[in-house]
Amino acid sequence: MVTIDGADRPGEPAGARAPGSAAAAAALRIADEARVRAARRLVPDADRLPALSRIADLAAELLGTAAAQVSLLDDEQLVAGGAGAAAGAVGNRGPLEESLCTVTAASPGPLAVADAPEDDRVSDLPPVTSGAVGAYLGAPLVDDEGHVVGVLCVFDPTPRQWSDTDVAVLRQLANSVTTELQLAALIGDYETSRLRAELAMDAAELGTFDLDARTGRLSWDERLMRMFGYEPATFDETLAAFSARVHPDDLARADDALQRAIATGGEYVVEYRVCLPGGGTRWVSARGRAVTDGTGRTTRVVGAAYDTTRERAVETRVSRLLEAMPAGFYSLDAEWRFTHVNAEAERLLGRPREELLGTVLWEEFPAARDGVFEDSYRRAVASGEPVSFEAYYPAPLDGWYELRAWPTPEGLSVYFLEVTARRAAQQQAERSAVRLALLARASAELSGTLDAQTAIARLPRLVVPALADWCIVTVIGPDGVARDVGSWHADPAGQELVRRYAAVRLAAMPVDAPVARALRTGAPVVSSADEITGMLPPGEARELLALIAPRSVVALPLRARGRTLGLLTLSYADGHVPTDDDVATAQDVADRAGLALDNARLYHQQLQLAEGLQRSLLTAPPEPDSAEIVVRYLPATEAARVGGDWYDAFLQPGGSTMLVIGDVVGHDTAAAAAMGQLRSLLRGIATYSDAGPAEVLRGLDSSMALLQVDTLATAMIARFEQTPDERSRGVTRMRWANAGHLPPLAVTPDGTVTVLADWRADLLLGVDATVQRTERLVTLDHGATVLLYTDGLIERRDSDLDTGLGRLREALGDLAARPLPELCDELIARLVDGRPEDDVALVAIRLRAVAPG
Repeated sequence: MVTIDGADRPGEPAGARAPGSAAAAAALRIADEARVRAARRLVPDADRLPALSRIADLAAELLGTAAAQVSLLDDEQLVAGGAGAAAGAVGNRGPLEESLCTVTAASPGPLAVADAPEDDRVSDLPPVTSGAVGAYLGAPLVDDEGHVVGVLCVFDPTPRQWSDTDVAVLRQLANSVTTELQLAALIGDYETSRLRAELAMDAAELGTFDLDARTGRLSWDERLMRMFGYEPATFDETLAAFSARVHPDDLARADDALQRAIATGGEYVVEYRVCLPGGGTRWVSARGRAVTDGTGRTTRVVGAAYDTTRERAVETRVSRLLEAMPAGFYSLDAEWRFTHVNAEAERLLGRPREELLGTVLWEEFPAARDGVFEDSYRRAVASGEPVSFEAYYPAPLDGWYELRAWPTPEGLSVYFLEVTARRAAQQQAERSAVRLALLARASAELSGTLDAQTAIARLPRLVVPALADWCIVTVIGPDGVARDVGSWHADPAGQELVRRYAAVRLAAMPVDAPVARALRTGAPVVSSADEITGMLPPGEARELLALIAPRSVVALPLRARGRTLGLLTLSYADGHVPTDDDVATAQDVADRAGLALDNARLYHQQLQLAEGLQRSLLTAPPEPDSAEIVVRYLPATEAARVGGDWYDAFLQPGGSTMLVIGDVVGHDTAAAAAMGQLRSLLRGIATYSDAGPAEVLRGLDSSMALLQVDTLATAMIARFEQTPDERSRGVTRMRWANAGHLPPLAVTPDGTVTVLADWRADLLLGVDATVQRTERLVTLDHGATVLLYTDGLIERRDSDLDTGLGRLREALGDLAARPLPELCDELIARLVDGRPEDDVALVAIRLRAVAPG
């Protein structure tokens, strides 16, 4: 487990480490009380947020580092997320004085350390001195108030350089970490408020009456008499006795309710205070109904009343609680009139309660009609079940709210919280995740192939519809001409229109068009569709643009190393307004595409140079009258395409023909350079000395040792000799020596394929210059063919060399009668299909009879 705070290192007692002076000074600089409070708000349970480790993992993947870490800094460092070597450190705490993240937090921006042991800012910190950190890049986590609350960092055990792109990617990821932390904090605050509000809402006998409306006689049962402070003997069954006990401030309201019920034949509902004879006061709620005769005239009013004093006391306490509650609360009666509005509701609704009480909800807040608010409220009342939902209310409130509404006997009660900030943070986190995923896909697409143009042609499918409604990508070719190579539209119906427009737009664009300006200046250009349409001459391009109907266009250059290599054109339809983040992400994609194009250009330049150098060393064979010689060389198709395979064919001073095949260990330009040295040495030894194959190999081995050519190589030399008698008989002696190379193959005139030696060969060149080299000899008839080759011709990842040699023998047998150039070409085509995994070199000789002269 590796962390960058120096904590939990085995073998060191607590307190044994001296804190780094730079980190200690940084810890003092960030010991700001407001900053520490801001960090502590994010610390609880931060190490249980899996999203932080996912972002750390993405940071390590995008920047190619061994580890990444999210640290929160209050008065200690908390590892809240980790990836790679830091994954096991999540939840660890450590002192600020021992952390590179402390130095980052005290810096004015990201901290880039290419060589930590040599950097005075961090060289004495324990993570560096222990060897865990050799290179470090950290970006501060800054909250909305500008407080640095932590750091997102990546690090490697070995030094490395950090590019501007690396810093920009880490900054963007750090913004995502901050968003995740703030979202988690907002959700925590919201859940706390919800719990407090729900706890606050979990808090609250019956006498009968009968009034004869014709005679005025009022009959009460004993319970109702006692409720009013009467005894049966003292209650005279008149309305005057009732009025005598009702509080003077409530009497008119109680009388109005009774008279209204009698007049309308409807319900009687009223609550009032009763003044008891002993001086006390009691709240009573009465509910009744008028009884009518056949003509509709009220004859009686009957009902019940109950003591609500305790409920009133509870209601008072609930009212106080509602006032202190951090959530908004209001209640509505059966007619949707406001009956209670608490202080938080006043603040959230932007209206004092005096203006709202008694008014109708739909009239005061008309945007609540015919939508989720009205549908949810009416469903709660109709079903008798609570409802919960989130909804947006337009200006003047212009906010998102979470609401819970539950029906009551009186109507509906609603509590609500404003969640605009939470939703914005959540949406920002989602947008950041989409942008990061887009960048990751673009990086994978561009880095997964050396055919950068093909990968870039597919970019429009990645950025649409995430960043634009349609897109065209343009590439400047080696001839300096810009060509549109790919396009895409979010609407399948528009894809063919965009493709046709891309085929004709550049030819129709004037030199001062936005696209041309972006290509010429290498700077982004934003323009309206009207501007572009006005510049296009009448014709197909203008007509197609009118059909596609964009609202605005952004042209972003594909840049790399000071060059503009192409263009990414993003277009937006009506209703789609690109954000700054959209454009910044698109420019990041464009820059990555430009870098991929430039890397491919440089790669092909270097490849052509290396292949040209290697081919220049592999000269054409001689043309003796006694034989036909054919040579072939094919480089590997993978990235390391130049290597150490070589062939040679030349005449010695005595007239013999010598063929050479060899392979220097390695597959790079160093191997190619070593091959050139060995080939030149061998050719010089053989052409000066007229020595045989074994002696030439011994001389080459000795020269390598003397000249300190530090490489290993295999080689096989074959010399073809004829005496006058052998020439007249049409036979040739082949003398050869083998230093660790594959055995030669011979094809007799009748097509029989023979391996001229077993697998046992002498020691490789470059191992022991004193080793004895051996020669072998075979006599061949005219018409015989001998093949020397390197392992690239027969080697495969899925089979061994024996199997490959078997395939070669079979192919040689099939092709034995072919002309020698055709035989060599067909061998390569059959065995490697033109795409070898390794370099392929071969040299073949076909002996022919020579007329005596």
